[in-house]
Amino acid sequence: MYFEAELNGKKYKVDVIEQRHSWKIAIAEAGKDWTRYEISKEDFKRSESYFTLLFKGASYLVDVIGKDTEYTVFTRNSARTVKIYNDEMLLHESLKRDGNLGQQKDIKAGMPGKIIQIFVKPGEIVKANRPLLIMEAMKMENEIRSTNEAKVKNILVKQGDSVETGQTLITFE
Repeated sequence: MYFEAELNGKKYKVDVIEQRHSWKIAIAEAGKDWTRYEISKEDFKRSESYFTLLFKGASYLVDVIGKDTEYTVFTRNSARTVKIYNDEMLLHESLKRDGNLGQQKDIKAGMPGKIIQIFVKPGEIVKANRPLLIMEAMKMENEIRSTNEAKVKNILVKQGDSVETGQTLITFE
C-alpha cells in the first residue's frame, strides 16, 4: 500500500508491503532517499483501539484517532498530528492545487486524464463552486469546480481529449 504523509510540515512517501511473516516498510522524506524497515508480525499485536509493536529493541503502544486525511497518533507520552493521503486523496489534492481559480488565470490538469464533459463556454461568467468540467483520472471521474467568480476566456480542450499533467484546460479573464 502506497500513501503520502505530512508531519510537522515535512512530506513523506510511505510504501507498506504485507508479507506472510512481516511488513516491509519504506519511508522517504521529500527529496531524500528511501529508508527501509522490516517488522515481524510476531512483534506486532492489535487490540480493539490500539496496537503494540517492538521496533529496534523498543516497545511502542500506539493509538490512532482520526478520519479523512488527518490523524492524531499517540505513542510514548506524546501526540503528533499526521496527514495521510492515499491514491484517491492525492488525486483530489493534486486537482485542487493545480485547478484552483484563486488568483490564477487558468486551470491546469493536476495529473494525466481524459476530459469527459465540459459545462462552460467562453465568455460565460461562472459563480463560485460551479462545475466546470469532468476529468477522468485513475479510473475515477473528478468534477473540477470554480473556487470563486470568474469569466471564462478560453477552453483549450474538448470532450474526449487526453491531457497531460500541467496542461492548461481553461483560461479566465
